[in-house]
Amino acid sequence: MARMRVVDAIVQILAKEGVTVTFGIPGAAINGLYSALKADGRIGHILARHGEAQSHMAEGYTRAKVGNIGVCLGTSGPAGTDMITGMYSAMADSLPILCITGQVPTPKLDKEDFQGVDIASIAAPVTKYAKTVLEPAQIPGIFQKAFYLMREGRPGPVLIDLPGDVQTAEIDFDVDAYEPIEVHKPVASDAQVTRLIDLIASAERPVLLAGGGVIQSDGSDALVDLAETLGVPVVSTLMGWGAIPDDHVLSQGMAGIQTSQQYANATLLASDLVVGIGNRWANRMTGDLSVFREGRKFVHVDVEPSQIGRVFAPDLGIVSDAKALIVKLADKAREYKEAGKLADWGVWAKECDVRKATMQRKTAFENVPLKPQRVYQAMNEAFGRDTRYVTTIGLSQIQAAQLLHVYKHHHWLDAGQAGPLGWTIPAAIGACVADPDTPTVALSGDFDFNFLIEELAVAAQFNIPWVHVLVNNAYLGLIRQSQRAFDMDYCVQLSFENINSPETEGYGVDYVKVAEGLGCKAIRVRKPEDLVPAFKRARETA
Repeated sequence: MARMRVVDAIVQILAKEGVTVTFGIPGAAINGLYSALKADGRIGHILARHGEAQSHMAEGYTRAKVGNIGVCLGTSGPAGTDMITGMYSAMADSLPILCITGQVPTPKLDKEDFQGVDIASIAAPVTKYAKTVLEPAQIPGIFQKAFYLMREGRPGPVLIDLPGDVQTAEIDFDVDAYEPIEVHKPVASDAQVTRLIDLIASAERPVLLAGGGVIQSDGSDALVDLAETLGVPVVSTLMGWGAIPDDHVLSQGMAGIQTSQQYANATLLASDLVVGIGNRWANRMTGDLSVFREGRKFVHVDVEPSQIGRVFAPDLGIVSDAKALIVKLADKAREYKEAGKLADWGVWAKECDVRKATMQRKTAFENVPLKPQRVYQAMNEAFGRDTRYVTTIGLSQIQAAQLLHVYKHHHWLDAGQAGPLGWTIPAAIGACVADPDTPTVALSGDFDFNFLIEELAVAAQFNIPWVHVLVNNAYLGLIRQSQRAFDMDYCVQLSFENINSPETEGYGVDYVKVAEGLGCKAIRVRKPEDLVPAFKRARETA
Protein backbone atom coordinates (compact mmCIF):
# COMPACT_ATOMS: atom_id res chain seq x y z
CA MET A 1 0.00 0.00 0.00
CA ALA A 2 1.45 3.34 -1.08
CA ARG A 3 2.08 6.26 1.24
CA MET A 4 0.80 9.53 -0.22
CA ARG A 5 -0.71 12.91 0.54
CA VAL A 6 -4.46 13.02 1.14
CA VAL A 7 -4.93 15.26 -1.89
CA ASP A 8 -3.15 12.75 -4.14
CA ALA A 9 -5.48 10.03 -2.87
CA ILE A 10 -8.48 12.30 -3.56
CA VAL A 11 -7.47 12.80 -7.19
CA GLN A 12 -7.06 9.05 -7.64
CA ILE A 13 -10.51 8.51 -6.12
CA LEU A 14 -12.09 11.14 -8.38
CA ALA A 15 -10.59 9.43 -11.43
CA LYS A 16 -11.79 6.01 -10.23
CA GLU A 17 -15.30 7.41 -9.79
CA GLY A 18 -15.30 8.61 -13.39
CA VAL A 19 -14.47 12.31 -12.99
CA THR A 20 -12.66 13.71 -16.03
CA VAL A 21 -13.07 17.47 -15.53
CA THR A 22 -13.59 19.93 -12.68
CA PHE A 23 -14.81 23.52 -12.50
CA GLY A 24 -13.36 25.90 -9.99
CA ILE A 25 -11.17 28.74 -8.77
CA PRO A 26 -7.91 28.03 -6.92
CA GLY A 27 -7.16 29.72 -3.63
CA ALA A 28 -4.79 29.46 -0.68
CA ALA A 29 -6.90 26.95 1.23
CA ILE A 30 -7.46 24.61 -1.73
CA ASN A 31 -4.08 24.87 -3.46
CA GLY A 32 -3.04 21.53 -1.98
CA LEU A 33 -5.71 19.79 -4.03
CA TYR A 34 -4.79 21.81 -7.10
CA SER A 35 -1.18 20.66 -6.73
CA ALA A 36 -2.40 17.06 -6.85
CA LEU A 37 -4.54 17.73 -9.92
CA LYS A 38 -1.52 19.23 -11.66
CA ALA A 39 0.74 16.35 -10.71
CA ASP A 40 -1.73 13.66 -11.79
CA GLY A 41 -2.72 15.31 -15.07
CA ARG A 42 -5.73 13.12 -15.89
CA ILE A 43 -8.51 15.46 -14.76
CA GLY A 44 -9.13 18.65 -16.68
CA HIS A 45 -10.09 21.98 -15.16
CA ILE A 46 -12.21 24.94 -16.28
CA LEU A 47 -11.33 28.19 -14.50
CA ALA A 48 -14.52 30.02 -13.51
CA ARG A 49 -14.75 33.72 -12.73
CA HIS A 50 -17.20 33.50 -9.84
CA GLY A 51 -17.77 30.92 -7.11
CA GLU A 52 -21.49 30.60 -7.79
CA ALA A 53 -20.83 30.15 -11.50
CA GLN A 54 -18.59 27.14 -10.97
CA SER A 55 -21.38 25.35 -9.11
CA HIS A 56 -23.79 26.03 -11.99
CA MET A 57 -21.16 24.78 -14.45
CA ALA A 58 -21.13 21.55 -12.47
CA GLU A 59 -24.93 21.47 -12.70
CA GLY A 60 -24.89 21.94 -16.46
CA TYR A 61 -22.30 19.19 -16.77
CA THR A 62 -24.46 16.80 -14.74
CA ARG A 63 -27.66 17.66 -16.60
CA ALA A 64 -26.22 17.05 -20.05
CA LYS A 65 -25.75 13.27 -19.83
CA VAL A 66 -26.98 10.34 -17.75
CA GLY A 67 -24.36 9.30 -15.20
CA ASN A 68 -22.44 12.57 -15.16
CA ILE A 69 -21.43 14.11 -11.84
CA GLY A 70 -20.17 17.67 -12.02
CA VAL A 71 -17.38 18.59 -9.60
CA CYS A 72 -16.55 22.12 -8.47
CA LEU A 73 -13.63 23.30 -6.35
CA GLY A 74 -13.14 26.39 -4.22
CA THR A 75 -11.14 27.81 -1.38
CA SER A 76 -12.36 28.50 2.16
CA GLY A 77 -14.95 31.04 3.26
CA PRO A 78 -16.66 32.96 0.42
CA ALA A 79 -15.95 30.27 -2.19
CA GLY A 80 -18.15 27.85 -0.29
CA THR A 81 -20.88 30.36 0.45
CA ASP A 82 -20.87 31.34 -3.22
CA MET A 83 -21.58 27.71 -4.13
CA ILE A 84 -24.64 27.47 -1.89
CA THR A 85 -27.00 28.62 -4.64
CA GLY A 86 -25.71 25.88 -6.92
CA MET A 87 -26.15 23.28 -4.19
CA TYR A 88 -29.72 24.49 -3.62
CA SER A 89 -30.49 24.38 -7.33
CA ALA A 90 -29.04 20.88 -7.63
CA MET A 91 -30.89 19.66 -4.55
CA ALA A 92 -34.18 21.11 -5.79
CA ASP A 93 -33.86 19.38 -9.17
CA SER A 94 -32.42 16.10 -7.82
CA LEU A 95 -28.98 16.48 -9.38
CA PRO A 96 -25.69 15.04 -8.15
CA ILE A 97 -22.86 17.57 -7.98
CA LEU A 98 -19.80 17.39 -5.73
CA CYS A 99 -18.58 20.63 -4.16
CA ILE A 100 -15.12 20.47 -2.61
CA THR A 101 -13.92 23.40 -0.50
CA GLY A 102 -10.73 24.22 1.30
CA GLN A 103 -10.84 25.10 4.98
CA VAL A 104 -8.56 26.64 7.59
CA PRO A 105 -6.29 24.15 9.41
CA THR A 106 -8.06 22.11 12.08
CA PRO A 107 -6.37 23.94 15.03
CA LYS A 108 -7.88 27.18 13.68
CA LEU A 109 -11.46 25.91 13.44
CA ASP A 110 -13.96 27.81 15.60
CA LYS A 111 -11.42 30.58 16.23
CA GLU A 112 -12.77 33.11 13.71
CA ASP A 113 -9.72 32.62 11.52
CA PHE A 114 -9.52 34.45 8.18
CA GLN A 115 -12.11 32.92 5.82
CA GLY A 116 -12.82 30.21 8.34
CA VAL A 117 -16.56 29.51 8.24
CA ASP A 118 -18.56 26.43 9.18
CA ILE A 119 -19.53 25.75 5.58
CA ALA A 120 -20.76 22.21 6.35
CA SER A 121 -23.45 23.56 8.66
CA ILE A 122 -24.43 26.21 6.14
CA ALA A 123 -24.65 23.65 3.33
CA ALA A 124 -26.45 20.93 5.29
CA PRO A 125 -30.04 22.00 4.39
CA VAL A 126 -29.27 22.05 0.64
CA THR A 127 -27.18 18.87 0.33
CA LYS A 128 -27.61 15.15 0.93
CA TYR A 129 -24.35 15.17 2.90
CA ALA A 130 -22.03 17.93 4.06
CA LYS A 131 -18.85 17.07 5.93
CA THR A 132 -15.76 18.86 7.19
CA VAL A 133 -13.11 16.13 7.32
CA LEU A 134 -11.05 16.18 10.51
CA GLU A 135 -9.32 12.81 10.27
CA PRO A 136 -7.13 12.22 7.17
CA ALA A 137 -7.60 8.44 7.29
CA GLN A 138 -11.34 8.92 6.75
CA ILE A 139 -10.89 10.50 3.32
CA PRO A 140 -11.38 7.36 1.17
CA GLY A 141 -14.49 6.32 3.07
CA ILE A 142 -15.99 9.81 3.04
CA PHE A 143 -15.53 10.20 -0.72
CA GLN A 144 -16.88 6.70 -1.26
CA LYS A 145 -19.95 7.61 0.79
CA ALA A 146 -20.31 10.92 -1.05
CA PHE A 147 -20.44 9.35 -4.50
CA TYR A 148 -22.81 6.67 -3.26
CA LEU A 149 -25.22 9.23 -1.78
CA MET A 150 -25.12 11.41 -4.89
CA ARG A 151 -26.25 8.43 -7.00
CA GLU A 152 -28.55 6.67 -4.54
CA GLY A 153 -32.33 7.20 -4.35
CA ARG A 154 -33.26 10.75 -5.20
CA PRO A 155 -29.91 12.11 -6.44
CA GLY A 156 -28.50 15.29 -4.95
CA PRO A 157 -25.41 17.36 -4.15
CA VAL A 158 -22.69 16.73 -1.57
CA LEU A 159 -20.17 19.10 0.03
CA ILE A 160 -16.79 17.90 1.29
CA ASP A 161 -14.76 20.49 3.22
CA LEU A 162 -11.00 19.93 3.54
CA PRO A 163 -8.90 21.74 6.17
CA GLY A 164 -5.44 22.62 4.90
CA ASP A 165 -3.57 20.32 7.27
CA VAL A 166 -5.84 17.41 6.33
CA GLN A 167 -5.08 17.98 2.64
CA THR A 168 -1.33 17.73 3.10
CA ALA A 169 -1.35 14.90 5.66
CA GLU A 170 -0.08 11.52 4.49
CA ILE A 171 -2.11 8.32 4.49
CA ASP A 172 -1.70 4.77 3.24
CA PHE A 173 -3.92 4.29 0.18
CA ASP A 174 -4.26 1.69 -2.57
CA VAL A 175 -6.54 2.89 -5.36
CA ASP A 176 -6.79 -0.65 -6.75
CA ALA A 177 -8.53 -1.66 -3.54
CA TYR A 178 -10.97 1.24 -3.79
CA GLU A 179 -14.29 0.53 -5.48
CA PRO A 180 -17.37 2.74 -5.92
CA ILE A 181 -20.27 1.48 -3.81
CA GLU A 182 -22.88 -0.24 -5.94
CA VAL A 183 -26.20 1.59 -5.95
CA HIS A 184 -29.39 -0.44 -5.69
CA LYS A 185 -32.49 1.33 -7.01
CA PRO A 186 -35.96 0.38 -5.73
CA VAL A 187 -38.04 -1.48 -8.31
CA ALA A 188 -41.83 -1.79 -8.36
CA SER A 189 -43.11 -5.21 -7.38
CA ASP A 190 -45.11 -7.40 -9.74
CA ALA A 191 -48.19 -6.80 -7.59
CA GLN A 192 -47.77 -3.02 -7.86
CA VAL A 193 -47.33 -3.19 -11.62
CA THR A 194 -50.45 -5.34 -11.92
CA ARG A 195 -52.42 -2.88 -9.78
CA LEU A 196 -51.22 -0.05 -12.01
CA ILE A 197 -52.06 -1.75 -15.31
CA ASP A 198 -55.53 -2.58 -13.94
CA LEU A 199 -56.07 1.10 -13.14
CA ILE A 200 -55.01 2.06 -16.65
CA ALA A 201 -57.19 -0.64 -18.21
CA SER A 202 -60.24 0.65 -16.35
CA ALA A 203 -59.69 4.27 -17.43
CA GLU A 204 -61.43 5.89 -20.39
CA ARG A 205 -59.00 8.78 -20.86
CA PRO A 206 -55.60 7.89 -19.32
CA VAL A 207 -52.55 10.13 -19.59
CA LEU A 208 -48.89 9.40 -18.84
CA LEU A 209 -47.16 12.33 -17.14
CA ALA A 210 -43.39 12.33 -17.70
CA GLY A 211 -41.36 14.02 -14.99
CA GLY A 212 -37.65 14.73 -14.77
CA GLY A 213 -37.08 11.34 -13.15
CA VAL A 214 -37.84 9.67 -16.48
CA ILE A 215 -34.92 11.47 -18.10
CA GLN A 216 -32.57 11.14 -15.14
CA SER A 217 -33.15 7.38 -14.98
CA ASP A 218 -32.42 7.08 -18.70
CA GLY A 219 -36.00 5.96 -19.21
CA SER A 220 -37.02 8.16 -22.17
CA ASP A 221 -36.84 5.47 -24.86
CA ALA A 222 -38.67 3.07 -22.57
CA LEU A 223 -41.38 5.70 -22.01
CA VAL A 224 -41.96 6.04 -25.75
CA ASP A 225 -42.23 2.26 -26.00
CA LEU A 226 -44.77 2.22 -23.15
CA ALA A 227 -46.85 4.99 -24.71
CA GLU A 228 -46.87 3.26 -28.09
CA THR A 229 -47.77 -0.08 -26.51
CA LEU A 230 -50.70 1.45 -24.65
CA GLY A 231 -51.62 3.98 -27.33
CA VAL A 232 -52.17 6.71 -24.75
CA PRO A 233 -50.98 10.36 -24.80
CA VAL A 234 -47.97 11.65 -22.90
CA VAL A 235 -47.87 15.03 -21.19
CA SER A 236 -44.57 16.34 -19.81
CA THR A 237 -43.60 18.47 -16.85
CA LEU A 238 -41.06 21.27 -17.19
CA MET A 239 -38.25 18.93 -16.11
CA GLY A 240 -39.56 16.04 -18.20
CA TRP A 241 -39.60 17.91 -21.51
CA GLY A 242 -37.75 15.87 -24.13
CA ALA A 243 -38.65 12.48 -22.66
CA ILE A 244 -40.79 12.04 -25.79
CA PRO A 245 -40.16 14.01 -29.02
CA ASP A 246 -42.47 17.01 -29.44
CA ASP A 247 -43.60 15.77 -32.84
CA HIS A 248 -44.39 12.22 -31.74
CA VAL A 249 -48.03 11.38 -32.44
CA LEU A 250 -48.63 10.68 -28.72
CA SER A 251 -46.76 13.72 -27.39
CA GLN A 252 -49.23 16.21 -25.97
CA GLY A 253 -46.95 18.98 -24.74
CA MET A 254 -46.15 20.38 -21.32
CA ALA A 255 -48.70 21.05 -18.59
CA GLY A 256 -48.46 23.95 -16.18
CA ILE A 257 -49.66 27.41 -15.24
CA GLN A 258 -46.77 29.22 -16.96
CA THR A 259 -44.38 26.89 -18.75
CA SER A 260 -47.00 25.02 -20.73
CA GLN A 261 -49.03 24.57 -23.88
CA GLN A 262 -52.77 25.22 -23.80
CA TYR A 263 -53.52 21.90 -25.46
CA ALA A 264 -51.50 20.01 -22.84
CA ASN A 265 -53.47 21.58 -20.01
CA ALA A 266 -56.75 20.87 -21.82
CA THR A 267 -55.79 17.24 -22.34
CA LEU A 268 -54.74 16.77 -18.74
CA LEU A 269 -58.00 18.31 -17.47
CA ALA A 270 -59.99 16.11 -19.85
CA SER A 271 -58.34 12.94 -18.56
CA ASP A 272 -59.72 10.58 -15.94
CA LEU A 273 -56.39 9.01 -14.92
CA VAL A 274 -52.96 10.64 -14.64
CA VAL A 275 -49.96 8.34 -14.21
CA GLY A 276 -47.16 10.57 -12.92
CA ILE A 277 -43.70 9.05 -13.30
CA GLY A 278 -40.68 10.74 -11.73
CA ASN A 279 -42.48 14.04 -11.10
CA ARG A 280 -43.09 16.22 -8.03
CA TRP A 281 -46.57 17.71 -8.60
CA ALA A 282 -44.85 21.11 -8.51
CA ASN A 283 -47.15 24.07 -7.92
CA ARG A 284 -46.06 25.70 -11.19
CA MET A 285 -47.46 22.62 -12.90
CA THR A 286 -50.59 21.88 -10.86
CA GLY A 287 -51.91 25.35 -10.09
CA ASP A 288 -55.02 25.13 -7.89
CA LEU A 289 -55.03 21.56 -6.59
CA SER A 290 -58.81 21.47 -6.25
CA VAL A 291 -59.15 22.10 -9.99
CA PHE A 292 -56.19 19.92 -10.91
CA ARG A 293 -57.43 16.89 -8.98
CA GLU A 294 -61.17 17.08 -9.56
CA GLY A 295 -62.65 14.29 -11.65
CA ARG A 296 -59.57 12.12 -12.11
CA LYS A 297 -57.45 9.53 -10.34
CA PHE A 298 -53.72 9.85 -9.82
CA VAL A 299 -50.81 7.45 -9.71
CA HIS A 300 -47.45 8.69 -8.42
CA VAL A 301 -44.20 6.84 -9.10
CA ASP A 302 -41.02 8.19 -7.48
CA VAL A 303 -37.67 6.79 -6.41
CA GLU A 304 -37.85 8.71 -3.11
CA PRO A 305 -40.44 7.36 -0.62
CA SER A 306 -40.99 10.71 1.10
CA GLN A 307 -42.17 12.25 -2.17
CA ILE A 308 -45.25 10.02 -2.28
CA GLY A 309 -48.09 12.00 -0.69
CA ARG A 310 -45.95 15.08 -0.14
CA VAL A 311 -48.27 17.36 -2.14
CA PHE A 312 -51.41 15.22 -2.12
CA ALA A 313 -52.28 11.57 -1.53
CA PRO A 314 -52.39 9.65 -4.83
CA ASP A 315 -54.81 6.82 -5.51
CA LEU A 316 -51.74 4.62 -6.00
CA GLY A 317 -48.21 5.41 -4.89
CA ILE A 318 -45.23 3.33 -6.02
CA VAL A 319 -41.64 3.75 -4.87
CA SER A 320 -39.50 2.76 -7.83
CA ASP A 321 -36.79 3.84 -10.20
CA ALA A 322 -38.64 5.43 -13.10
CA LYS A 323 -37.06 3.41 -15.89
CA ALA A 324 -37.43 0.14 -14.02
CA LEU A 325 -41.14 0.80 -13.50
CA ILE A 326 -41.68 1.84 -17.13
CA VAL A 327 -40.00 -1.31 -18.48
CA LYS A 328 -42.01 -3.61 -16.22
CA LEU A 329 -45.24 -1.76 -17.00
CA ALA A 330 -44.63 -1.99 -20.75
CA ASP A 331 -44.06 -5.72 -20.48
CA LYS A 332 -47.25 -6.10 -18.48
CA ALA A 333 -49.13 -3.93 -20.98
CA ARG A 334 -48.04 -6.21 -23.82
CA GLU A 335 -49.24 -9.19 -21.82
CA TYR A 336 -52.63 -7.56 -21.21
CA LYS A 337 -52.89 -6.45 -24.81
CA GLU A 338 -52.31 -9.96 -26.14
CA ALA A 339 -54.97 -11.24 -23.71
CA GLY A 340 -57.46 -8.60 -24.89
CA LYS A 341 -57.55 -6.90 -21.48
CA LEU A 342 -56.69 -3.39 -22.73
CA ALA A 343 -59.07 -0.94 -24.35
CA ASP A 344 -58.38 0.84 -27.61
CA TRP A 345 -57.78 4.48 -26.71
CA GLY A 346 -57.54 5.61 -30.35
CA VAL A 347 -60.56 7.92 -30.15
CA TRP A 348 -59.13 9.57 -27.02
CA ALA A 349 -55.74 10.00 -28.69
CA LYS A 350 -57.38 11.61 -31.74
CA GLU A 351 -59.27 14.04 -29.51
CA CYS A 352 -55.93 15.05 -28.01
CA ASP A 353 -54.45 15.52 -31.49
CA VAL A 354 -57.29 17.88 -32.42
CA ARG A 355 -56.50 20.03 -29.39
CA LYS A 356 -52.80 19.99 -30.32
CA ALA A 357 -53.59 21.11 -33.86
CA THR A 358 -56.05 23.86 -32.94
CA MET A 359 -54.77 25.34 -29.65
CA GLN A 360 -51.46 26.80 -30.82
CA ARG A 361 -50.28 30.24 -29.77
CA LYS A 362 -49.79 32.99 -32.34
CA THR A 363 -46.16 33.80 -33.14
CA ALA A 364 -46.20 35.48 -36.56
CA PHE A 365 -45.89 39.06 -35.33
CA GLU A 366 -44.06 41.55 -37.54
CA ASN A 367 -43.91 44.37 -34.99
CA VAL A 368 -40.91 46.59 -34.35
CA PRO A 369 -39.76 46.59 -31.56
CA LEU A 370 -39.73 42.81 -31.80
CA LYS A 371 -42.30 40.72 -29.98
CA PRO A 372 -40.68 37.79 -28.14
CA GLN A 373 -43.08 35.31 -29.73
CA ARG A 374 -41.56 36.19 -33.10
CA VAL A 375 -38.08 35.47 -31.72
CA TYR A 376 -39.06 31.92 -30.74
CA GLN A 377 -40.72 31.33 -34.09
CA ALA A 378 -37.43 32.24 -35.77
CA MET A 379 -35.48 30.01 -33.37
CA ASN A 380 -37.66 27.04 -34.34
CA GLU A 381 -36.92 27.78 -37.98
CA ALA A 382 -33.18 28.40 -37.62
CA PHE A 383 -32.11 25.76 -35.11
CA GLY A 384 -32.38 22.06 -35.90
CA ARG A 385 -33.88 19.05 -34.17
CA ASP A 386 -30.55 18.23 -32.51
CA THR A 387 -30.42 21.54 -30.61
CA ARG A 388 -30.07 21.58 -26.85
CA TYR A 389 -31.67 24.56 -25.07
CA VAL A 390 -30.44 25.96 -21.74
CA THR A 391 -32.33 28.53 -19.66
CA THR A 392 -33.51 29.49 -16.17
CA ILE A 393 -36.40 31.43 -14.66
CA GLY A 394 -38.05 34.46 -16.27
CA LEU A 395 -40.32 35.36 -19.13
CA SER A 396 -37.68 33.99 -21.50
CA GLN A 397 -38.00 30.56 -19.86
CA ILE A 398 -41.79 30.66 -19.79
CA GLN A 399 -42.18 31.72 -23.42
CA ALA A 400 -39.47 29.30 -24.54
CA ALA A 401 -41.34 26.42 -22.90
CA GLN A 402 -44.55 27.58 -24.55
CA LEU A 403 -43.17 28.05 -28.06
CA LEU A 404 -39.95 26.14 -28.71
CA HIS A 405 -39.68 22.45 -29.64
CA VAL A 406 -37.54 19.78 -27.99
CA TYR A 407 -37.03 16.41 -29.64
CA LYS A 408 -34.56 14.56 -27.43
CA HIS A 409 -33.97 13.86 -23.77
CA HIS A 410 -31.30 16.04 -22.12
CA HIS A 411 -31.97 18.71 -24.76
CA TRP A 412 -33.89 20.97 -22.38
CA LEU A 413 -31.73 22.04 -19.44
CA ASP A 414 -33.56 24.25 -17.00
CA ALA A 415 -33.18 25.28 -13.36
CA GLY A 416 -36.73 24.18 -12.61
CA GLN A 417 -37.43 24.67 -8.92
CA ALA A 418 -34.77 27.08 -7.64
CA GLY A 419 -34.55 29.18 -10.81
CA PRO A 420 -31.51 31.30 -9.90
CA LEU A 421 -30.88 34.26 -12.17
CA GLY A 422 -27.43 34.11 -13.73
CA TRP A 423 -27.65 30.33 -14.04
CA THR A 424 -27.85 30.14 -17.83
CA ILE A 425 -24.35 31.15 -18.95
CA PRO A 426 -22.39 28.88 -16.57
CA ALA A 427 -24.84 26.00 -17.03
CA ALA A 428 -24.37 26.28 -20.80
CA ILE A 429 -20.61 26.11 -20.27
CA GLY A 430 -20.95 22.95 -18.20
CA ALA A 431 -23.29 21.33 -20.73
CA CYS A 432 -20.98 22.14 -23.65
CA VAL A 433 -17.98 20.71 -21.78
CA ALA A 434 -19.96 17.52 -21.10
CA ASP A 435 -21.28 17.16 -24.63
CA PRO A 436 -19.40 19.36 -27.12
CA ASP A 437 -20.94 17.62 -30.14
CA THR A 438 -24.52 18.74 -29.46
CA PRO A 439 -25.39 22.24 -30.78
CA THR A 440 -26.36 24.31 -27.77
CA VAL A 441 -28.54 27.42 -27.63
CA ALA A 442 -28.89 29.30 -24.37
CA LEU A 443 -31.74 31.70 -23.77
CA SER A 444 -31.85 34.63 -21.34
CA GLY A 445 -33.69 37.76 -20.50
CA ASP A 446 -31.45 40.75 -19.88
CA PHE A 447 -31.50 40.41 -16.09
CA ASP A 448 -30.48 36.75 -16.10
CA PHE A 449 -27.73 37.64 -18.57
CA ASN A 450 -26.49 40.40 -16.24
CA PHE A 451 -25.99 38.24 -13.18
CA LEU A 452 -22.96 36.16 -14.17
CA ILE A 453 -22.06 37.82 -17.46
CA GLU A 454 -18.33 37.65 -16.65
CA GLU A 455 -18.44 33.90 -17.36
CA LEU A 456 -18.50 34.70 -21.09
CA ALA A 457 -14.76 35.17 -20.67
CA VAL A 458 -14.52 31.51 -19.60
CA ALA A 459 -16.13 30.44 -22.86
CA ALA A 460 -13.75 32.65 -24.80
CA GLN A 461 -10.67 31.43 -22.92
CA PHE A 462 -11.48 27.74 -23.25
CA ASN A 463 -13.08 27.93 -26.72
CA ILE A 464 -16.47 26.66 -25.55
CA PRO A 465 -19.01 27.45 -28.29
CA TRP A 466 -22.75 27.98 -28.04
CA VAL A 467 -25.32 30.48 -29.30
CA HIS A 468 -26.83 32.71 -26.62
CA VAL A 469 -30.12 34.41 -27.47
CA LEU A 470 -30.69 37.48 -25.28
CA VAL A 471 -34.29 38.73 -25.36
CA ASN A 472 -33.81 42.26 -24.07
CA ASN A 473 -36.87 44.13 -22.82
CA ALA A 474 -34.89 46.31 -20.37
CA TYR A 475 -37.24 45.17 -17.62
CA LEU A 476 -37.54 42.68 -14.82
CA GLY A 477 -40.42 41.36 -16.86
CA LEU A 478 -41.73 38.49 -14.75
CA ILE A 479 -41.39 40.53 -11.56
CA ARG A 480 -43.21 43.39 -13.25
CA GLN A 481 -46.09 41.04 -14.01
CA SER A 482 -46.36 39.93 -10.40
CA GLN A 483 -46.37 43.59 -9.27
CA ARG A 484 -49.71 44.07 -10.99
CA ALA A 485 -51.32 42.52 -7.92
CA PHE A 486 -49.98 45.53 -6.00
CA ASP A 487 -50.95 48.02 -8.71
CA MET A 488 -47.38 49.13 -9.29
CA ASP A 489 -44.49 49.15 -11.73
CA TYR A 490 -41.76 49.83 -9.20
CA CYS A 491 -37.95 49.40 -9.33
CA VAL A 492 -38.13 46.95 -12.23
CA GLN A 493 -36.94 49.18 -15.09
CA LEU A 494 -33.47 48.49 -16.48
CA SER A 495 -33.61 51.07 -19.24
CA PHE A 496 -31.48 54.22 -19.35
CA GLU A 497 -29.84 56.41 -21.97
CA ASN A 498 -26.36 54.99 -22.42
CA ILE A 499 -24.09 57.97 -23.13
CA ASN A 500 -21.43 55.67 -24.58
CA SER A 501 -23.78 53.67 -26.77
CA PRO A 502 -26.60 55.80 -28.19
CA GLU A 503 -27.32 52.93 -30.60
CA THR A 504 -28.98 51.05 -27.72
CA GLU A 505 -31.84 53.56 -28.07
CA GLY A 506 -32.66 53.77 -24.38
CA TYR A 507 -32.27 50.08 -23.60
CA GLY A 508 -29.37 50.74 -21.24
CA VAL A 509 -26.49 48.27 -21.23
CA ASP A 510 -24.81 47.69 -24.58
CA TYR A 511 -24.59 43.91 -24.47
CA VAL A 512 -22.90 43.75 -27.86
CA LYS A 513 -19.94 45.74 -26.54
CA VAL A 514 -19.88 43.82 -23.25
CA ALA A 515 -19.84 40.45 -25.03
CA GLU A 516 -17.14 41.62 -27.41
CA GLY A 517 -15.10 42.97 -24.52
CA LEU A 518 -15.24 39.52 -22.90
CA GLY A 519 -13.95 37.86 -26.06
CA CYS A 520 -17.19 36.76 -27.75
CA LYS A 521 -18.97 37.66 -30.98
CA ALA A 522 -22.29 39.51 -30.79
CA ILE A 523 -25.10 40.51 -33.16
CA ARG A 524 -27.88 43.05 -32.48
CA VAL A 525 -31.23 42.35 -34.18
CA ARG A 526 -34.15 44.78 -34.31
CA LYS A 527 -36.34 43.59 -37.21
CA PRO A 528 -38.28 40.31 -37.59
CA GLU A 529 -36.89 39.60 -41.05
CA ASP A 530 -33.34 39.72 -39.67
CA LEU A 531 -33.87 37.08 -36.98
CA VAL A 532 -33.37 33.86 -38.93
CA PRO A 533 -30.32 35.13 -40.86
CA ALA A 534 -28.78 36.31 -37.56
CA PHE A 535 -29.42 32.99 -35.86
CA LYS A 536 -27.95 31.04 -38.75
CA ARG A 537 -24.90 33.28 -38.80
CA ALA A 538 -24.47 32.83 -35.06
CA ARG A 539 -24.78 29.07 -35.36
CA GLU A 540 -22.15 28.98 -38.10
CA THR A 541 -19.82 31.23 -36.08
CA ALA A 542 -20.16 29.11 -32.93
